[in-house]
Amino acid sequence: MEETLTQKPKWIRVKLPTGKNYRELRNLVDKYKLNTICQSGSCPNMGECWGEGTATFMILGNICTRSCGFCGVKTGKPMDVNWDEPEKVARSIKLMKIKHAVLTSVDRDDLKDMGSILWAETVNAVRRISPGTTMETLIPDFQGLTKHIDRLVEVAPEVISHNMETVKRLTREVRIQAKYERSLEVLRYLKEAGQNRTKTGVMLGLGETKDEVFQTIEDIRNANVDVITLGQYLQPTKKHLPVQRFVSPEEFDEYGDFARNLGFRHVESSPLVRSSYHAEKHIH
Repeated sequence: MEETLTQKPKWIRVKLPTGKNYRELRNLVDKYKLNTICQSGSCPNMGECWGEGTATFMILGNICTRSCGFCGVKTGKPMDVNWDEPEKVARSIKLMKIKHAVLTSVDRDDLKDMGSILWAETVNAVRRISPGTTMETLIPDFQGLTKHIDRLVEVAPEVISHNMETVKRLTREVRIQAKYERSLEVLRYLKEAGQNRTKTGVMLGLGETKDEVFQTIEDIRNANVDVITLGQYLQPTKKHLPVQRFVSPEEFDEYGDFARNLGFRHVESSPLVRSSYHAEKHIH
């Protein structure tokens, strides 16, 4: 199966980033050693997003307590929480003149508050230091504990997202310590608790069937989620889950149309979509 997939189809190939905005940001990031997931995750849309003034920052260190089969972030014993981090991230955002910041984090199941206090402090720091910047917070499931989720709802970023990543049948294999129903519950709870805009992302090409994708989109809509992104899974390293299939742009269009007809406020569905792609458009 893997042999036939060594050659990526032409629609997966990415143009090299160019443009004045991109070059300026690149120089700032290098000069001040700023940590963006855009770079560390080798995102195919980095040039386009940076050109639009959007970037993604990862907080709570770069070692995760979970070991998902799709993710390139290291797993292990994380470092102690750095309480200066909210300030540093906010200063980076101001320095880079970021119009829309996406904040994400590793899972911190080792912490009593699962990192939710630092999450809230980071949102507050960005508001204080770069008040013109809008925010999306791409949060872990916090093990479904609402007292941690509430901290994010209270600081009210423009968008709170939590990724489903895959269909129900593959969840155990793809997101080893996560649960499909629990993630749906987190998304449902965010809306019930008063969050204005909620969002999730799903990767395709891990062995799911078309019916399973339609079912997942429907489940997500039933949790009152506003924004959905669907993109192609790409294997970060040989140790990660292999790509089972490259989904065609036409099939992505089919899923996108299905999602729009269900009433999502915003839908992104194409091979190179990542969960923060066109993130600045998801706040309107």
